Amino acid sequence: AVALLGQVSELAEQLEERLFHLYNCNNEMIQERLQALAEVMGRVEEAQAELRHVCCSVEAAYRDLCL
Repeated sequence: AVALLGQVSELAEQLEERLFHLYNCNNEMIQERLQALAEVMGRVEEAQAELRHVCCSVEAAYRDLCL
């Protein structure tokens, strides 16, 4: 019974270590993807600002032409 308890305890410890390692790997991957997403969103915001600027410029040019 003591030997069996020792084996179960050792297996539980190994499982805990594996789960911890897996969690760390997944956590790092998730952090990297979130960082990449933040960078992409920043570029999207910059592109939107540029597009708004272009639209305002075109609108002003049309106004000038019509007047």
